[in-house]
Amino acid sequence: MLSAFKLMALASAALAPIAISALAPGYGTGSATARAPFPELVELRSGTFRYRASGEFLRDGKPIIAPIVAVAVDRPLAVMKNQVTVADYLRCVKARACPMAGTDAAAVDRPVVGVSWRDTQAYASWLSRETGATFRLPTDGEWAYAAASRFHDDALPENLSGGDPGQRALAIYDRDASRVTTVAKAPQPIGSFGANENGLLDLAGNVWEWTDTCFQRIAVAATGARTAVLANCGVRVVEGRHRAYMADFVRDARAGGCASGTPPSNLGFRLVRDDVSRPGWSFVLGLVQLVAR
Repeated sequence: MLSAFKLMALASAALAPIAISALAPGYGTGSATARAPFPELVELRSGTFRYRASGEFLRDGKPIIAPIVAVAVDRPLAVMKNQVTVADYLRCVKARACPMAGTDAAAVDRPVVGVSWRDTQAYASWLSRETGATFRLPTDGEWAYAAASRFHDDALPENLSGGDPGQRALAIYDRDASRVTTVAKAPQPIGSFGANENGLLDLAGNVWEWTDTCFQRIAVAATGARTAVLANCGVRVVEGRHRAYMADFVRDARAGGCASGTPPSNLGFRLVRDDVSRPGWSFVLGLVQLVAR
């Protein structure tokens, strides 16, 4: 969909999160006089699941398959039931707290798209001020946990690790070519792609979603230990029908941004509520399984 590095996360069916309640608008400490209505949230139980790590993994300078790790979500996770809509986002624009996005302002019942990572931060800050709660983007792990069976692991075959780069390039091409679908390209009304087993709408539909996780390039020793990690927070993980990596588009490069322009027309976001601390998940030591050896 969006970039060269596209590794899907794998949620274990046996350990899939369970939705314990749909939280109606007004849940929590939101102000009764807020200009922004409190979003409808779904709260997921804490738990453990298996997840393919995001980023690029290297051994001896050659790419290898990303490992599958066990992740613990150590407290309930409240997630927006649907993506932020055009109508939602336009309230923030009207309040002069968000820049106008590259989306159809008349399509109020559809996900807002064409938003940069910085736009999502502006919206989260504004919504937090308006409601009295704290909202933020999910981490990649939290998004994977919430998506459950909507994830499809699209890692390349294990025998390509460190092998012929030509064969690897052909495998990437074949994988990406197989993703061609007849799904409409334009954002569709909320609910068009149904709900997953957690009651969350339109996950892995035709709109990808920003996460707050930075792209990482990770060197791995023969033992599986990480020997070097280079994080690039100018590129973030985005999730949808598959995982991808997207530059943080800064519309005015004169302000110090290294990228300018309009983000893709199939990239939106949803937020999680976080009134305690972040993140709500952690790697479980001793349960890491390296797929590439």
